[in-house]
Amino acid sequence: MVFMNAGGGASSSSSSSSGGNIGRLVPTKSKLVAGLLAIFFGGLGIHKFYLGRLGTGILYLIFCWTCIPFIIGFIEGIIYLCTSEEVFAAKYGGRYI
Repeated sequence: MVFMNAGGGASSSSSSSSGGNIGRLVPTKSKLVAGLLAIFFGGLGIHKFYLGRLGTGILYLIFCWTCIPFIIGFIEGIIYLCTSEEVFAAKYGGRYI
């Protein structure tokens, strides 16, 4: 935990020395696209492949015949659409500008 905080502090201090926005995290993936993919194609794991979670996407494909991934995907889609941009970027990949 301390190691992660030390790494986060180093990246924000290097961005502050460049004179840009200090530590603003922007998502590299769109939460709208991820949410819609999860709602409409969540049972096949398409949203997981989009977010770069290949292992989870393959599990969704393997168990798509049970209809459980469809339910979970629908719920995840609603969660993606309801989260803020900052939280989404922190959880699913983002970059500092």
